[in-house]
Amino acid sequence: MGKQELLALLLIIGDVIIIAIVVFFLNRYYSERLKKDRQNQADSIIVNAKENAKTIELEAKDNAIKVLKDAEEEITRRRNENLKEEERLHKRRSEIDNRIERLELREQTINKRQSLIDKRSNEIEKMYAQQLGELQRIAQMSVEEAREILLQEAEKEGRSDMARIIRQIEAEARAEGEKRAREIVADAIQRVASEHVNEVTTSVVILPNEEMKGRIVGRNGRNIRAFEQAAGVDVIVDDTPEAVTISCFDPVRREVARRALDYLILDGRIHPAHIEKVLEDKQKEVEKTIEEAGEQAAYDAGVSGIRPEILKVLGRLKYRTSYGQNQLSHAVEVARLGSVIASELGADIEIVKAAGLLHDLGKAMDHNTEGTHALIGAEFARRYGVNPKIVNAIASHHHETEQESLEAIIVESADAISGARPGARREDLEQYIKRLRALEDIANSFKGVSQSYAIQAGREVRIIVRPEDIDDLDALRIARDVAKKIEENMQYPGQIRVTVIRETRATDYAK
Repeated sequence: MGKQELLALLLIIGDVIIIAIVVFFLNRYYSERLKKDRQNQADSIIVNAKENAKTIELEAKDNAIKVLKDAEEEITRRRNENLKEEERLHKRRSEIDNRIERLELREQTINKRQSLIDKRSNEIEKMYAQQLGELQRIAQMSVEEAREILLQEAEKEGRSDMARIIRQIEAEARAEGEKRAREIVADAIQRVASEHVNEVTTSVVILPNEEMKGRIVGRNGRNIRAFEQAAGVDVIVDDTPEAVTISCFDPVRREVARRALDYLILDGRIHPAHIEKVLEDKQKEVEKTIEEAGEQAAYDAGVSGIRPEILKVLGRLKYRTSYGQNQLSHAVEVARLGSVIASELGADIEIVKAAGLLHDLGKAMDHNTEGTHALIGAEFARRYGVNPKIVNAIASHHHETEQESLEAIIVESADAISGARPGARREDLEQYIKRLRALEDIANSFKGVSQSYAIQAGREVRIIVRPEDIDDLDALRIARDVAKKIEENMQYPGQIRVTVIRETRATDYAK
């Protein structure tokens, strides 16, 4: 190695050593400075912490002082409130003591007054007993007798008030109801008028001569027996000139027999074989007539949609009468009357017309069928699918079942009007006189009645009372009681008017 290279190497080593020394001193210098800075920061933090601690301590002292002050103020306030409450309680206790003293004084006063009242009550009872004895001596009657008289007077006065109130209510109701009802019923009767026939259970057949009776009877009665057996009727051959009578409770069979006998008389061939053939033909003819009558009745009543089976049964009413009134005409009339009333009252007109037409359907049934005609007819209509409202109206038009609709009530009313209107029905003289006598007997059975008269074909009863026994209010009571007794004991179409007459007469003589 040369000197130059050695010298360069030494220079490099010297530079490295110098640099290392410089770096060492620099690191030492910076370390001490960093240590000093950290010491300064620590001292600063400690100083700040001490200052903060002093500040917090001061604030804590201030808060403690404030809390202590607030506590003392709260204690003072509560102490004052307790003092006030004690004063109020003391005052209330004093008031209660004063009130107790006053109540005791009042109780003493009341006890004194009660003693005086008891004393006076005893004196009053003694005076009442003395006065009662004096009154009994003067009136010459006991307390029970006086009480009975007072009760009788009170009862009489009560009855008078009751009769006066009843009369006022009846007058108000009659003033409004009678006028409207009369208009509806009169209008319905005037608009619907039907014919009526006499009720009979026999039919008379006119003969051309007396010899025909012998031909009808036949040899040994052969012809008449064959006719009666085949027709189910009785043929009465009596002394009536040029006439024989057919009797049967069934009007249809009676009509068949009458037509057959008329035909046999005109034909002249009267023998058992021919009789049976003629009766069979006339039976078909009458059945056809019945069907036509049912259809015509439905048409006249304005009712549609009725099944043919029902119309066929309805047509049988053509040969049925009640009190002289033809039942088929009656059924049509009830339907028409009911439709007029229903239109006035806002009810279902179609239901009323159908129910009115069918209401007596049960009267056309076989007599062997059990039950009333209303229930039989209703069951028959129900079996063929008739409207339940119509079925109820049929069943209830004689109150055998409960009426469920306004239409049922209208049908009942129309039925009563049709049967009760003048000229609709007849009754024999004996029944008529018996009914009039029964009306008069009911009226005469009441105390105070002088005379009574049944007038206007039994539709009114006029009663004359003795004025010295019956006053005006008692007259009103008698009218009501007589009407009620008639309703309970008699059967009659329509209504019966009861009129009580009280008349006072004064008579004197000039001498």
